[in-house]
Amino acid sequence: MNLKHTTKYGAAALAVFVGMAASSGVAFAKKKFEPLNEAEFEQAKSMYFQRCAGCHGVLRQGATGKALLPKPNKAKKQKGTLKLGTKRLTKIITLGTEGGMNNFDDIFTKEEINLLARYIQMEPPVPPEMSLDLMKERHTVYVKPEDYPTKPLHNRNWQNFFLAIERDVGNIAIIDGDTKEVFARVKTGYAVHVLKAAEKNKVLKSKNPGRFWYTMGRDGLMTKIDLWQTPDKMKVASVQIAYDARDVAVSGDGKYVIGGGYWPPHFVIADAETMEPLKVVSTRGVNVDGDYVNESRVAAIYDTPLAPSWLVAMKELGQMWQVDYSDLDNLQITQIDSAKFLHDGFFDPTGRYFQIAANASNKMVIVDSKTRKLEAMIDVDKLPHPGPGANWNDEKCGPVSGTTHLGVGKVSVWGNDPQGHKSQAWKICYTVDTDGPGVFLRTHPNSDYVWIDQTKHPEPEVQQSIKVLDKKTRKIVKTIRVTEKKGYVAVHFEFNKDGSEVWVSIWNRASSLKPNGEMVIYDAKTLKEKARVKGLYAPTGKFNVYNRVNHVT
Repeated sequence: MNLKHTTKYGAAALAVFVGMAASSGVAFAKKKFEPLNEAEFEQAKSMYFQRCAGCHGVLRQGATGKALLPKPNKAKKQKGTLKLGTKRLTKIITLGTEGGMNNFDDIFTKEEINLLARYIQMEPPVPPEMSLDLMKERHTVYVKPEDYPTKPLHNRNWQNFFLAIERDVGNIAIIDGDTKEVFARVKTGYAVHVLKAAEKNKVLKSKNPGRFWYTMGRDGLMTKIDLWQTPDKMKVASVQIAYDARDVAVSGDGKYVIGGGYWPPHFVIADAETMEPLKVVSTRGVNVDGDYVNESRVAAIYDTPLAPSWLVAMKELGQMWQVDYSDLDNLQITQIDSAKFLHDGFFDPTGRYFQIAANASNKMVIVDSKTRKLEAMIDVDKLPHPGPGANWNDEKCGPVSGTTHLGVGKVSVWGNDPQGHKSQAWKICYTVDTDGPGVFLRTHPNSDYVWIDQTKHPEPEVQQSIKVLDKKTRKIVKTIRVTEKKGYVAVHFEFNKDGSEVWVSIWNRASSLKPNGEMVIYDAKTLKEKARVKGLYAPTGKFNVYNRVNHVT
């Protein structure tokens, strides 16, 4: 199994994170278990970084997933991994749990699962910090802004491009939405989690929104992409701002780009033209329970359409920070208390209210970006996860939004229009049961349906099937089995520009450096398959240029 990063800084990032041998001060727990030798230790740490740290934390303190520490914590009702033992931990990793943890028997071998079960019974090592000077050393400009073309250097309909994440090889595949062919591949950070488009830029002002895109890799490498370039020149700049990271956003005026770190826990503001890092802000602090948190990770970042600010989700703190970028030298940050653990979210159609999941609290948190205050918290079911979210109109409740859940097969729908439908605002409108937990739902103003995945269910038949919800009847009208290939799941949805097509990823969750996945394209009205884009490398999320720039949800 090849677990190496393939980007310029990916190998270095992984080496720093997982390169500390057992002799570097890692303490073995007192209770007897089969210890790991140095090579096994390194392998297990690599596996944990790639597949477990996102939910359970770099320091294994837990967040969306439970804490994985050797010793029990009675106050938090945690048994400790030593008490669970290798046999029990192996079973959990192999089969997953009903609470939303995936099975890993289709990703790891029995021997690898055994290593991981033994590894999490050891004390977690603490990785190093990252300075601004080091970030500047890892900053590269490939095409100078003064050399950017003044018109597209190709004749493609770039506003209907799909930017698809090829997770394991560290690529973004640029797919022509009209011809259904891969037009270019751009080398980015490892396992890119998200991409954001610039609606403006300080050179071209408001012209050509969506031309420039920014990606964030799991290895903390931010990359700037220019869709007007020829395929070999689309990567125009990059900078590494962390060893482990998730999200990125561009300022509304196009001057700055911000990247949020999982480790170190900080966010970094860079020049949007050159990607030169300008300012580092620590996110360590005191959470909503009054406890100091050393590993306070940045989960999601979004530019606020109605103010010169970003909303930055502090996962472990249970706070949204509204960061005003109008004066970088005197940065103004409003800390908005809500609930833990903040994960991912999206705006309502007006661009005023940000709706984000607080996983562990089973709530959707609503922040008013205009008043910079908490608007509401909505009780939903176990472990909400809306992904990029979905907004639509309901005949009874008016404008609504929805979320899937990591812990239960259900979609929760709530009203989101306090001006026009005050009595329905921030209250559950209705719920819809599905066959299993999921991570994404998506719709389009021109579509009658909401598309829902069930990726978190451990059974292949459910993982590989998607649900189609009729907006008018509030009922599931079709279940589509996207694939029956062993080890593959159906995940993530994106509509094309006019909403006539829905693109679904077929993803092999096992790491692979070979083309092993594809996109399945459905007619958004008939729900029938139209086409496939094959030869993709572990495709996960994809982002349509027009829809993302215009906030089509």
